[in-house]
Amino acid sequence: MSEPPGAPPELTRFLREYPPFNAVDPEEVGRIAAGVEIEFHRSGTTIFSEGAEPVAHLRVVRRGAVELVHRGHVLDLVSEGEMFGHASMLSGLPTGFEARAAEDTLCYRIQAKDATQLFARPAGLRFVARSLLDWADETADQDSPGEDPLRPDGAAANPDPAQQPVSALIRSQLVSCAPETTIREAAQRMTEAGVTSVVIPLPDDTVGILTDRDLRERVLADGLGGDARVFEAMSAPAYVVGADRPGGEVLLEMLDRGVRHFPVRSAAGQIVGVVEDRDVVAVHARSSFYLRRRIARAESVADVVEAARELAPMVIAMAQASIATSNILAVRSVVVDALTRRLLELAVEAHGKPPIAFAWLALGSQARREATPSADVDSALVWFGPEDDPAIKAQLLTISQTVVDGLERCGFRADAHGASAADPLFVRSLASWQRAARSWISDPTQDKALILTSVLVDSRPVWGVHTGTPVADTFRLAPDSPQLLRMMARLALSYRPPTGFLRGLVVEDTGEHRGRLDLKHGGVIPIVDLARWAGLAASVTSASTVERLHAATAAAKLSASDALSLQDAFELITGLRLRHQITQLRAGQPPDDHVDPASLSPLMRSQLKEAFRAVRSIQRQLGAELSAGVR
Repeated sequence: MSEPPGAPPELTRFLREYPPFNAVDPEEVGRIAAGVEIEFHRSGTTIFSEGAEPVAHLRVVRRGAVELVHRGHVLDLVSEGEMFGHASMLSGLPTGFEARAAEDTLCYRIQAKDATQLFARPAGLRFVARSLLDWADETADQDSPGEDPLRPDGAAANPDPAQQPVSALIRSQLVSCAPETTIREAAQRMTEAGVTSVVIPLPDDTVGILTDRDLRERVLADGLGGDARVFEAMSAPAYVVGADRPGGEVLLEMLDRGVRHFPVRSAAGQIVGVVEDRDVVAVHARSSFYLRRRIARAESVADVVEAARELAPMVIAMAQASIATSNILAVRSVVVDALTRRLLELAVEAHGKPPIAFAWLALGSQARREATPSADVDSALVWFGPEDDPAIKAQLLTISQTVVDGLERCGFRADAHGASAADPLFVRSLASWQRAARSWISDPTQDKALILTSVLVDSRPVWGVHTGTPVADTFRLAPDSPQLLRMMARLALSYRPPTGFLRGLVVEDTGEHRGRLDLKHGGVIPIVDLARWAGLAASVTSASTVERLHAATAAAKLSASDALSLQDAFELITGLRLRHQITQLRAGQPPDDHVDPASLSPLMRSQLKEAFRAVRSIQRQLGAELSAGVR
């Protein structure tokens, strides 16, 4: 078969020697090869960093080798013909390791649009499933990306979805019918439930299955009428999988058998649902990855708004698949970043490109990748050029207001306290931001200095700057200002967990949230503030709460036991907060942070009390040290 125009024959032949390209149509490989870009990396060069933005390209090693490094440990060596970076690209999560050239290395870089099509094919899906399972096997006994160094037992905080039991990945309700049911009625039941299959229990304790594919191929194509019986078109006996089988293994078996639906049987022998290939793959590809691709192709603000409507269902689906809370919030933040970037691109097209470079900064929980569905969107803008130019500032403010308005239409309200790029105070040149930050560091007694420090130290560029955190990095000077650190420590004592004298939970006694717990102000903010203070003391700026706790422990600013207590409390409260908001989203209610303690199980109430008391104990200890002049 002839090569498509522009496809180097040698490159095409090379790709076809390795999976997943060796199982793809040669013409398709040639088309992918025509869009390949070539990269060369000197030995020791970092190709992408650990914790960086999601990978935007697929890379295949042509010559040389690449080390995959996590927290200083080499996890794997990728050699000729092997691929890397696809897990981050598909999941939408920040990179879980550093990719570093182990020697002079030549890579083929494949465009995202070609990778999308490649991984949508059976061969691509099979490759993804196998690589995920292989990764889990290879890192099970190592300090893997999911392993937490603060935990003495090395417990994995974020289990790989490929290892989740398949029962946890079922996203649709079970629909069943008798063998004598008419095909018309079965199809109606499928349509009403929004599912693509119906299960038929059979007398011999096996089951049959009728899928949307059967309706097309056996009913329409073979001329069966709607009054025909289900048993005439169903597949029986259907292959059934156990509820505890790992999702990645089930996906592989689906691909090997050439089917898309498996009924799932519980240990008690009951059919609990039907898992589809999309259920298993969704947590890696068909949620964040495809949504971000749709956002990138949006041609108008209305298109962006339409795409944003898929974010809440995506979060709900990930929760149903038992994905770790930290991963769900990280993926959600990646999608919000994508929405912001596309709105910025459309705003620049509408208002004209400014004569200087600028960057859009996410602030607060969005910057830390910890924003829940109830969160406001805090933002700022920094430009790189003349400091005092009213014309430039006016043009950037127009662009910012357009973006903030677009985010509002997408359901993301701006910060109620004014931390927004639509506010002139938050649109400045880099020199102005850095001068202001140095001023707050040298004299933290200035009006709003501590609040603005807390806001800006969390800043993270999402558009316009590809490396570094130029505003937040100014606060690396914080350890040189003991006064700032003491005042930030006192600020971390402002919000107290709702513990009571009688070992109860303190709830609000007035207003619309009477009788409820405020999980944000009483639970999350005290931990976030403590971690921010400890991170600044360790010269760590823009980072997640857990990363700050790790760094503070390494720098001896927090004891390992205190850091672990804060991390456990943060994960417990954040998980409860997200579950509460997902319940509200499912009910069509606006998400909030106020939980009725009576709705919690006795075990959860007990754990929540212990978490609050642990945080309050650390606050008291810090307060005593401040009073004694130790801090």
